[in-house]
Amino acid sequence: MHWPAAEEITMNKFGNFMIGLGLVVALVVTLGIWVRLPWPGVLGLAVLFALWMALTRLGRQASSVTAVGVSTLRQRLGSSSVIVIGIAGVVGVLVALLAMGEGYSETLRRTGSTDTAIVMRGASASEVMSVLERDNVVVIPQVAGIARDAQGKPIASPEIVVAANLQLKGGTEDDVGSVQLRGIGDEAWTVRPNVKVVAGRKFKPGMHELMVGQGAQREFAGLEVGRQVKLGNQLWTVVGQFASGDALDSELWADANVVADAYRRGGSRNSVTLKLADPNGFDAFKASLEADPRLKVDVDTTLDYFSKQSEGTSKMIQGIGITVGVIMAIGAIFGALNCMFAAVAARAREIATLRAIGFRGTPVVVAIMLETMLLALIGGLLGGALAWLIFNGYTASTLAAGSVGKLSFEFSVTPALLWSGLKWALAIGFIGGLFPAVRAARLPVTTALREL
Repeated sequence: MHWPAAEEITMNKFGNFMIGLGLVVALVVTLGIWVRLPWPGVLGLAVLFALWMALTRLGRQASSVTAVGVSTLRQRLGSSSVIVIGIAGVVGVLVALLAMGEGYSETLRRTGSTDTAIVMRGASASEVMSVLERDNVVVIPQVAGIARDAQGKPIASPEIVVAANLQLKGGTEDDVGSVQLRGIGDEAWTVRPNVKVVAGRKFKPGMHELMVGQGAQREFAGLEVGRQVKLGNQLWTVVGQFASGDALDSELWADANVVADAYRRGGSRNSVTLKLADPNGFDAFKASLEADPRLKVDVDTTLDYFSKQSEGTSKMIQGIGITVGVIMAIGAIFGALNCMFAAVAARAREIATLRAIGFRGTPVVVAIMLETMLLALIGGLLGGALAWLIFNGYTASTLAAGSVGKLSFEFSVTPALLWSGLKWALAIGFIGGLFPAVRAARLPVTTALREL
């Protein structure tokens, strides 16, 4: 049946539209599956694909076409480099930002454990927002389920937490930041055995003396052992430095009674941190506290408490990372599309010749897709390697605001983040190669032979 010219053009346009729509739908579905696919699933797909290429006629044809395309990459070094560098930039930035969130969360998670619990006033979001009256502070350590020391004394540490302002290192006198000052007693060292004195000595009870965490010492000026700093209206002497490897590294420690007097807190405390006699007995311990009519408190393991503290910031950092990654990925995709369309146009006669001697469209599509994804894989590996070399273990700190002190932490480039970056790279390569590949497969042989 012969269509009139106008109707034939309309039908061709409609057919092209439906093909394009089908590709977009297939692309969305594929990416949705790809995002959720764990590495064993990806490995399984790779094995199946390799078997298809080795054992089927179409697969062997695709392998031959791919080998020809890869062999010409040196001749297209400039355009190939655009794809590799663009994708490397996407992966590097994405992994670095996610590593910041991971390092922040990991620092707070390391601060807690399942065998210690923290008790605060009911409905308090954090320690600095909690106030426990003196009567509560006396009652809480008497509840059953708390571990006891050799003298039979409950291992419970009533603590006061306040925000203090100090001059930042490398800044002017007006460049100040907030640091968390924790007032403690001897029990704090028993509750947190991971905290070690690395320089100087512990403060003496009743004296205006400070111990500083290593993270705080890096961030703020004048916290060297032997120096004096002004907190509130008092001069304090730095007598020691401690290390804990967690969020406590960013704090200053002093005698709880002295801190309470300096900041007019009386006999109240912000929290009570205690060691459980049996971690499995936490639920019973929590129920006992909540059932006591004299108390209105919230109870969490320290692991849960500090994990919750990191959730909001971690999600924000993750959101920023993904947003920036998507924006950069769009640019990389357009770069890949441009380069691969140009490559297809340059190889039009070669592709047409292959089609003329019996190669079907599928091997051509697969070959161009594999070529693009190979470049994407190289870019992903390069970006991940750069992110690991530059940012893994890099020390940073949060911005202090209001009653929250600065928190020092290290970027953590984990294998899971590197895998996520590699999946992003391959997804970009898949999108960037799909449409040029389909165009190459659908290009009429006679038209392609006339293009060059």
